Amino acid sequence: MKPYAYVDIKFDRGIRLPKLLLDSVNLSDNDIVELRTENDSIIIKKSTRERLTIEKLFKNWDGGLPEPYEWDEFDTPAGRELI
Repeated sequence: MKPYAYVDIKFDRGIRLPKLLLDSVNLSDNDIVELRTENDSIIIKKSTRERLTIEKLFKNWDGGLPEPYEWDEFDTPAGRELI
């Protein structure tokens, strides 16, 4: 298979993929992808994992907050702290 494009890997290790390449595999902005390696290749695959939203993350939350933490047990220095 002939490559679509040659890209340079920059300092932040980011790679820009041509729109033609992304369109050919039905990838668009904000899609989730899975990355894996195989031999000397990097495989990028569209993920089938569902995108989590705030609503989904908190759907079973009853609205309660954890009990306040008592810091009294930390009154005694345990190491070489400066007090």
